[in-house]
Amino acid sequence: MEKVQGEMEIERWERSEEMSDAEKKMIQETWSRVYANCEDVGVSILIRFFVNFPSAKQYFSQFKHMEDPLEMERSLQLRKHARRVMGAINSVVENIYDSEKVSSVLALVGKAHAVKHKVEPVYFKILCGVILEVLEEEYTDEFTPEVQRAWAKMKSLIYSHVTAVYKEVGWVQYPNSTMNPPQVTAAVAAATGAPAK
Repeated sequence: MEKVQGEMEIERWERSEEMSDAEKKMIQETWSRVYANCEDVGVSILIRFFVNFPSAKQYFSQFKHMEDPLEMERSLQLRKHARRVMGAINSVVENIYDSEKVSSVLALVGKAHAVKHKVEPVYFKILCGVILEVLEEEYTDEFTPEVQRAWAKMKSLIYSHVTAVYKEVGWVQYPNSTMNPPQVTAAVAAATGAPAK
């Protein structure tokens, strides 16, 4: 069976490339500047995620009804979740040289979202793409092509660890899934910059 380009991009995305020490250092250096504005950057990321992928809001009873980005920005619950997302990324970045700790942090995140919240794993892929999009826009000077390549490896690492946990817990896509395969391919392509076909 022949794969379309969007599916090949998805498959490639699921493999994590090894990061060099220089790339890990670049990630830590750029992240320190980003994390200094943790809440504001996190809120920008979540607003973009929810505006561009509104079906993701279904998992958040506190703000799933919100349509207006300004209302989202003022939401205390959204801000709290933004801090949680940024805190999890910070834990990964802080421990980037300790693969066991990184696996442990991402296993907790993956298990909570698979078992407790029942979030479809594709949303992690989409969110990782949105995170990089926002960081590249807000930190243009820091996000050189080399830094972008390092962060691309980081997003693959995050996604591959999280989806491994989904597989371990026996994740099955629910019949009332909000995204069908063509939508998934298009959403991932949009988030990653790959062409959807």
